[in-house]
Amino acid sequence: MAGLQRMIHNVREVELGDATSYSDGRLTVSRDEAQDIVAHPALGQVRVSVTSPGDSVRIVKPLDVVEPRSKGPGGGGIYPGWLADVDQPRGEETHVLRGAAVLAAGFLPRLEEGLIDMSGPASDLSPFGSTHNIVVEFEKADDASWEAVDDAIRRGLLRLAAHLGDAALEAEPDTVEEPPAPGPVGDLPRVGAIINLQTQGSFKDVFVYGKTLANCLPTLVDPDELDDGIVVSGQYGHPALRNPSYMHANNPVVAALRRRHGGDLAFAGLVLSPEPVQQGAKEHISARAADLCRVAGFDAVVITKEGGGNADNDLSLKIDALADYGIPTAGLFAEMSGPGGTGTPVVSPPRSDATMVSLGNYDEQVSLPAVERALGGDRLHDADADATAEVEVPVAVILCALNPLGWGHLTCREAA
Repeated sequence: MAGLQRMIHNVREVELGDATSYSDGRLTVSRDEAQDIVAHPALGQVRVSVTSPGDSVRIVKPLDVVEPRSKGPGGGGIYPGWLADVDQPRGEETHVLRGAAVLAAGFLPRLEEGLIDMSGPASDLSPFGSTHNIVVEFEKADDASWEAVDDAIRRGLLRLAAHLGDAALEAEPDTVEEPPAPGPVGDLPRVGAIINLQTQGSFKDVFVYGKTLANCLPTLVDPDELDDGIVVSGQYGHPALRNPSYMHANNPVVAALRRRHGGDLAFAGLVLSPEPVQQGAKEHISARAADLCRVAGFDAVVITKEGGGNADNDLSLKIDALADYGIPTAGLFAEMSGPGGTGTPVVSPPRSDATMVSLGNYDEQVSLPAVERALGGDRLHDADADATAEVEVPVAVILCALNPLGWGHLTCREAA
C-alpha cells in the first residue's frame, strides 16, 4: 500500500472575492462564506481579513494557526476528533495550500500577548510573516463562557482551513511529496523523536484526536498522522515558544529526520508525550517515554518541548531517563538569559550529558517600526503602546520566533 502523498498547491496570492476558489496560485476567499463557517452562538461577531508578506500590517494577540488542508470533499477526514470521527478512513492524498495560513487573533484568558509583523525585521522571525494569512477576529457573545469561545474559535478555524483546502481538490498540484515511512535501513542508527505537548488545562492545552493528552501515557504514532492534523493546539502561553497546529502538521524535526532517512540514519518513529504540572507526574511520564523509546528500538532520540521554564524540566527529565538506558539524545531549548544574554539559560538543565541545541534568547530585544494597520486589537498592552506604533519588544512576543520544534532561524554563539 502506498503511503502519504502530499498534493502541494503553492499559494502565491490571496484576495477577498465573491466566491472561494483556488487557481494558478491565487486563493480567493469569500468573506461572507468564511464568516459564516466560523460563526457560532458563543461568538458575538466574526471578521475575516487577509494579509500578505510585505504588507504594513501587525497581527496582535495571535492564537492558533492552521494550514489549509483537505483529504476530500468536506475535508475528507482531516483534523480527526474535530471535523471527523477518529476512525473515519482518511485516504492517502492530502491537498495542502502551502504558503497560506488561517489564524485567529484576539483576547482569550491566559493568553500571553504576541505579534506577527508582515513586514520589517520581525517578519523574518515568525513563519507567519511569510505566509498569506486569512485572519479571523472575533468578539465574545455576552452570555458565553470563555471556554465556549475558545472551543468555537478552534472548530471554526479548522472548518475554514478544510473549506479552503477543498478549493484545490480539482487543481493540478505543483508538486507531489511522498515522505518515507519510518523503519530500519540496514545498519543505520535508528533515530526517533519525542514531541512534548503542553497539558496545563484550559487555554494551555494541546489536543490529540480531539482530546487532551493530560493523564495519558506517552504514545507512539505514525508520523503520517501529523499530516492528517491529529495534533491541534489550544495553548496560548509564551508566543515565541508555541507550537501552533500549523507547526505540528509541518513538524520540522520530523521533516529533518525524513530527509536524512536512508542517508546517515533511519527514522525510527515518533512519540507524543504530555507535559504534566506536578513533579512526580513529570518523572513518571519521562520514565515511561524512555521505556517506549527503548522498546521501540530507538538508538538515539531528538526531544522537543512546548512552553517556558516549567517545560524545560519535562525535556531534561526525559534526557536523563534515556541516558539511564544508554540512549543518546539531543534537546531543543530556547535560552532565557536576560536582555544581555548573560543569565542562566535553562531553568532546569539535565544532569546527564546531552546535545543541547539553542533556539535563541527569549529576552533579546528587537526594535519594530510602526505599521499602517493592525489586526487582532488596537493596543499592545505589554508595550503600553498602540498596536501600530514603533516599539521595542523582546523576541519572546514574536509568534514562533524560538519555535521549540525547530522552525526558527535564531541560535546563540559565543561572542567573537
